[in-house]
Amino acid sequence: MDTPREPRWLTEEEMQTWLALVSVLIRLPAALDGQLQRDAGISHFEYQVLAGLSMTPERTMRMSELASFSDGSLSRLSHVVGRLEKRGWVRRTPDPADGRYTLAVLTEDGWDKVVATAPGHVEAVRGFVLDPLTKAQTRQLRDIGRRIMRAIDPDDTCLG
Repeated sequence: MDTPREPRWLTEEEMQTWLALVSVLIRLPAALDGQLQRDAGISHFEYQVLAGLSMTPERTMRMSELASFSDGSLSRLSHVVGRLEKRGWVRRTPDPADGRYTLAVLTEDGWDKVVATAPGHVEAVRGFVLDPLTKAQTRQLRDIGRRIMRAIDPDDTCLG
């Protein structure tokens, strides 16, 4: 019979590190979302969808791949793409290579929206994350983020 292991409690320093990370995880998405809502009238998730499409060949991606890229469920993505379609920024079409799939396609108006929105978003990312750090700290943050993502999802394709 296995005896239960005593929890590996956090040291004071580990607790302070954890609390700092939790604060970032909670407040950074809200800060980015607020900037995008205020300046562009879209949510951070909507921007991720538009930006994801803007970076692909022919500005097109299968909905299932786009859901994975934007870290949302297919159901959530479908609702968001529906809203983006109503604004004329995205359209859906059957995948000609396999009709079981649906493609999301960034329209010219959608491209224009990304181009208009990106400078403010990049400035917010710089202001909130990169500018407060030294170049060495930026590299460390990248490496730390990659290590944490490997622990969470070893098969993650965004690790680069």
